[in-house]
Amino acid sequence: MTQQAPQVGLGVTAPALHARLQAVLQTTALEVLDESAAHAGHVGANGSGFGTHFRVRIASPAFTGCSRVAQHRLVYDALRDFMDQGLHAIAIEVL
Repeated sequence: MTQQAPQVGLGVTAPALHARLQAVLQTTALEVLDESAAHAGHVGANGSGFGTHFRVRIASPAFTGCSRVAQHRLVYDALRDFMDQGLHAIAIEVL
């Protein structure tokens, strides 16, 4: 019996990212947009049109007193395992 390679990006969805960010950062405002279709043919695109490129608009009390770099690091840290699943790019807008 042969094993199939996991399909990259299947678990990377806007609702999954939204749920993770809400749970980890206790957001007060959050919007997650899948912009993957606009990046078809670019580096990191998986050909499916979803699950690789996202825009996150976010506000969280966890960001208080943090530099912009530290705020972005908190977002990346919360989503680290999604990167292993095929998430390629996140545009972060801290509100």
